[in-house]
Amino acid sequence: MTLKLGVPSKGRLMEKTFDWFDKRGIQLARTGSDREYAGAVTGVDGVSLVLLSAGEIPRELAAGRIHLGVTGTDLVQEKLPLWEQQVEQVVAMGFGQADLILAVPQFWVDVDTLDDLDAAAAAFRARHGFRLRIATKYHRLVREFLRAAGVSDYQLIDSQGATEGTVRNETAEAVADITSTGETLRANHLKLMKDGLILRSQATLWRSRVAKYSEVELATLTVVRDCLGVG
Repeated sequence: MTLKLGVPSKGRLMEKTFDWFDKRGIQLARTGSDREYAGAVTGVDGVSLVLLSAGEIPRELAAGRIHLGVTGTDLVQEKLPLWEQQVEQVVAMGFGQADLILAVPQFWVDVDTLDDLDAAAAAFRARHGFRLRIATKYHRLVREFLRAAGVSDYQLIDSQGATEGTVRNETAEAVADITSTGETLRANHLKLMKDGLILRSQATLWRSRVAKYSEVELATLTVVRDCLGVG
């Protein structure tokens, strides 16, 4: 039996994850071609590497099919209802930082806060006959954030790519998306609301609370945590 570690299968997130573990004495490597999702672990015995998309890792942790996984805070909290009952944060890894924010057009000069947005949404519906549209792929997080702020009269429009462009394309009036520098927002003439920060996210190592652990796997987990300095 081995402890299963899920990491992102490609791109800079995979590379940074490999580097992060390597600095702590655990070497992760992809084996085979870039089209193969096979990997190997050295530096610690009893760990197997599972290569997945970052978006799949929360689901696999919650299903107990992997014991440890590296993915963003945003993906865990968006994809897992009652996530704290399903996974435990082991350690924030210090890369992949991004903010989930709410942004509106720059020319909305009177809309700077969530209270302003609530008033604007009511006025928008009265004028146009339908609710103000917010484009996002983070439906759960955005809905909970706006509910807590008392914002109503809006609808969420699903957007899986180029979210900032939906306002210019007139398929949405506002957006809620991940940003690291804000450059894409500015390029699309959008502004971050003063109280529009929904979540700060970064790459994080998580442990499944629902996976089954044999005594051998629990012992391996202890060794891994000691190597990472999070015992």
